[in-house]
Amino acid sequence: MLLAAGLGERLKPITNTIPKPLVKVAGKPLIEYHLENLSKAGFKEIIINLSHLGEMIENHLGNGSRFNLEIEYSPEGEFPLETAGGIIQALAKLGDKPFLVLNADIWCEHSLSFTKLSGNKLAHLVLVDNPTHNPEGDFAFDFGKIYNSGENYLTYSGIGLYDPKLFKNYAVEKLALAPILRKAIEDELVSAEYFSGKWFDIGTIKRLEETDKYVSEIS
Repeated sequence: MLLAAGLGERLKPITNTIPKPLVKVAGKPLIEYHLENLSKAGFKEIIINLSHLGEMIENHLGNGSRFNLEIEYSPEGEFPLETAGGIIQALAKLGDKPFLVLNADIWCEHSLSFTKLSGNKLAHLVLVDNPTHNPEGDFAFDFGKIYNSGENYLTYSGIGLYDPKLFKNYAVEKLALAPILRKAIEDELVSAEYFSGKWFDIGTIKRLEETDKYVSEIS
């Protein structure tokens, strides 16, 4: 699932007329990098949630055939349901097996070639070094395990593998993902990995420019 329903407030005025997933990085809409990487990693079925200017995303991508993918859409109306709310609304489309979730407003070199969730885990998160805009990090990561508190803090990349059972007790409403993850981490139901490769969170004009410069140089 690609989370693409954000309003893109910090990318205005660009996002006044174009949704953030269609903003171009090195001449290509950001969301196309994700779709190409997902196809390369062997994924076939993609769900994309929509809100702000969502019809533009659907019109641009269509059914996904040009990426060798099958794309379905999960519209949320004028006001997005946030990360967890968007996933919960789309659960019927996502099925009863673990699924990958990607924030559409990142650019990352991760291969997305995931193995299955291990043991009784309900989620597996990809963590990255703390960027300047999130210096304190999100979760502690020591000796291959994730904690809500500790010394070695890393940032959640916006890439995660989830079991639908993680969301079974929640209604469809505006709901953030972090509190659900923190409870599951407390219950030792989450695994994690550290990714040291290039990763950008494209949340502002400045970070968009940084990403565009890097991707242009390697293209």
